[in-house]
Amino acid sequence: QVQFVESGGGLVQPGGSLTLSCTASGSLFRFKAVGWYRQVPGKQHELVAALSNYGRTEHYSDPAKGRFTISRDNAKNTAHLQMNNLKPEDTAVYYCNIGLWEEVLGGSGLHPWGQGTQVTVSS
Repeated sequence: QVQFVESGGGLVQPGGSLTLSCTASGSLFRFKAVGWYRQVPGKQHELVAALSNYGRTEHYSDPAKGRFTISRDNAKNTAHLQMNNLKPEDTAVYYCNIGLWEEVLGGSGLHPWGQGTQVTVSS
């Protein structure tokens, strides 16, 4: 199984920015799409952004469009999520995962989740 380590979260004021990072173990990363998800208590993981295996196709949820940018470095098994103009409703634990494009978009058939990184947007 692939293991994920997410980092970069923290407390930020509304309008601020954060860049999240995710490192995946093993050798599957470069062959799979990657997605960033977020979860608030009592709810399921919500897809925020996805990027195809060679970075040619992107997908953003409506709340993320125009504010978040997903990127990846296949040589380092890492993915990043640049988040700008953060809003209180972005507060959540953020996770990454990999899979086929349809799996990443649908949030099914994914690997076990990592520990995530907490993002708190508050003044």
